[in-house]
Amino acid sequence: MQAVSRGRLTPAVVEKIRDMIVGGDLPAGERIGERALMERLGVTRTPLREAFKVLAAEGLVEIVPNRGALVVQLSLEDVDAAIEVLVGLEMTAAPLACARATEEEIVAIAALHARMVEAHRAGDLMGYFRLNQAIHESIVEAAHNSALSRLYRGESARIRRYRYTGNLDPARWARALQEHAQILDALQQRAGVLLSELLRLHHLAGWRVTRAMLADSTAGEPKAPRRPRAKENPA
Repeated sequence: MQAVSRGRLTPAVVEKIRDMIVGGDLPAGERIGERALMERLGVTRTPLREAFKVLAAEGLVEIVPNRGALVVQLSLEDVDAAIEVLVGLEMTAAPLACARATEEEIVAIAALHARMVEAHRAGDLMGYFRLNQAIHESIVEAAHNSALSRLYRGESARIRRYRYTGNLDPARWARALQEHAQILDALQQRAGVLLSELLRLHHLAGWRVTRAMLADSTAGEPKAPRRPRAKENPA
């Protein structure tokens, strides 16, 4: 891995470690070895620990006294609950974004989509995922509701690595790209009700695949009591 540039040290370190967590290089539930990571990233202990604080605020890392930083591990039921919240927030944001977004904001989201298509074509899964997340966040931001944006950013960051997993299925990755084209078209047409429903279906379809993959990978491990999954039909 290329050493981190000294220019924007802490943000760059945060991004590198976040990608390692999201991509599974740093497994859930495990302690992060500081010395090995310092050597891998080419940084000192100070920016590394500053990065841990940022990632702890995002819910990706837990800082434990006398143990250091651990990668947070969530149960499938925890992620079920978070997905329900994200679906609700995006469904709320969709009609507001269609009513309030500036033309410049919609053009910017279209540009992100075009870059995401290129990342998919290049087989750049992490690049694709970053752009994918930026699109969802930009739609919520376009609602121009600071409380909505704040809640969305917090919950989205906490389950980022679980959402990434679904794209490891090539068929799901291709379908997700098609769904995003429909999402962009609805936004450009300012069709709030349609956009809301497309976002709901997009999230539920992605989580259905991801949940099955994660359940298979954790077979045999103790599981928390099951909770009801996000419903397929609007309330």
